[in-house]
Amino acid sequence: MSETAAKAPGAPAVSGDANRWKALVFIALAQLMVVLDATIVNIALPSAQTDLGISDGNRQWVVTAYALAFGGLLLFGGRIADLWGRKNAFVVGLIGFAGASALGGAATNEAMMFGARALQGVFGALLAPAALSLLAVMFTDAKERAKAFGIYGAIAGGGGAVGFILGGVLTEYMDWRWTFFVNIPFAIVAALGAYFVIREPEGGRNRNPLDIPGVLLSTLGLVALVYGFTRAESDGWGDSVTVGMFVASAVLLIAFVVTEAKVKAPLLPLRVVTDRNRGGIYLSLGIAIIAMFGTFLFLTYYLQIVKGYTPIKTGFAFMPMIVGMMVGSTQIGTRLMTRLPARLLMGPGFLVAAVGMLLMTQLEIGSSYASTILPAMLLLGLGMGTAFMPAMSLATLGVEPRDAGVASAMVNTSQQVGGAIGTALLNTIAASATTSYIKDHIGSAASESQQQLVALEGQVHGYTNAIWFAVGMLVLAAAIVVTLVNAGRPDGTTVASGEGAEEELPVPVVAH
Repeated sequence: MSETAAKAPGAPAVSGDANRWKALVFIALAQLMVVLDATIVNIALPSAQTDLGISDGNRQWVVTAYALAFGGLLLFGGRIADLWGRKNAFVVGLIGFAGASALGGAATNEAMMFGARALQGVFGALLAPAALSLLAVMFTDAKERAKAFGIYGAIAGGGGAVGFILGGVLTEYMDWRWTFFVNIPFAIVAALGAYFVIREPEGGRNRNPLDIPGVLLSTLGLVALVYGFTRAESDGWGDSVTVGMFVASAVLLIAFVVTEAKVKAPLLPLRVVTDRNRGGIYLSLGIAIIAMFGTFLFLTYYLQIVKGYTPIKTGFAFMPMIVGMMVGSTQIGTRLMTRLPARLLMGPGFLVAAVGMLLMTQLEIGSSYASTILPAMLLLGLGMGTAFMPAMSLATLGVEPRDAGVASAMVNTSQQVGGAIGTALLNTIAASATTSYIKDHIGSAASESQQQLVALEGQVHGYTNAIWFAVGMLVLAAAIVVTLVNAGRPDGTTVASGEGAEEELPVPVVAH
């Protein structure tokens, strides 16, 4: 093939670094660790709560401390990666995450645990954007990029479900502390591998001074937003603090946008999000994650509380979804990404996932795993894997190298905010439907066993009501993709840019 390349202005020369596939192994390992951590701790939470004497009122902070630090600092972490160099940020993030995990595993009281989780969030916010932006700048050939992002997309989508399995095994057969300690070997191997293998292309750093007002406004705005949704889940949407957080978040984020439009070297250049393709990706991913988090949450409750599954059995029950994601991402997405426009993969992918979710609306107390949950999970995994893979690639395609870190951070931010909204919103819908059902049916339950049955039926009724909402979210995500995402095949062909002008996609052709 020719060595000529269609490059965007300021794009670095193509690296023919033979180590890039080895580097992918360590980047994928780090991403798996971060995604695993989001769910593995949930399985261990009851045991940790008992051991450390954490009250019911405070236990949410094991999850919330991580979510606030991670969600609030992602944009800052992405900008630091652009400033320091992505490899440096990646290695520092891994080492810091390992140290924070060791602190969490050794925790002797709730304060130590909450501090460790917040530190994990801080270093995760540095690590996650650096990982994705390294892929963006190292894999520029269309076919190679498709394979690399197929693997990354499968891990990003399926890693959470793997966390349920690993968390169940570690909690049941070892100790909850190992759900933290297990991160340490992951991080050490990934950090050493990255240090010796990754060769970041030259010329991609953004050496402009930090936009301090932007850092403060975005961090405080995102923290207020995530905390508002977390608070809504526990204290209700009408709670004065919840409302205050949403108002503060709106004011801070509006001020952030105004600031970014005026400053010389913004934290988040508005060109990154105003491009219709990237904007469509960020919005559709965030909405789809709302549905995904609902599925993880309610299926875990359903399998353990209603069906009586152990943590390990619950984890393995998610295996069909993992298999579906692997097939959708590494086979369907990778093979078709260079042949079809992204919207023709993402739109149908979200709709296939919606069909899987639709099957779950039929759940009842006596539903069979094989006939209802298994096919639903396969379809959900297949659809989300097919959609995630081109989304991850397109979100960073065509971005100027100096913006790669912050563009990658926006992918993580949309997922993090989507997860916070999903957990709070779907829980509220489910709880309201459950309360209403029990109120309407408890009068006809004469015996204690009948009352218990009504309570279980009420829970399942709540789950299915919330899952109907999740179906709608996936359909909406598909509609957004079809409407906004208009990029052509990533093979160097000319596509419409966000401003309506024609521009050449920066996909170099490397000689072999």
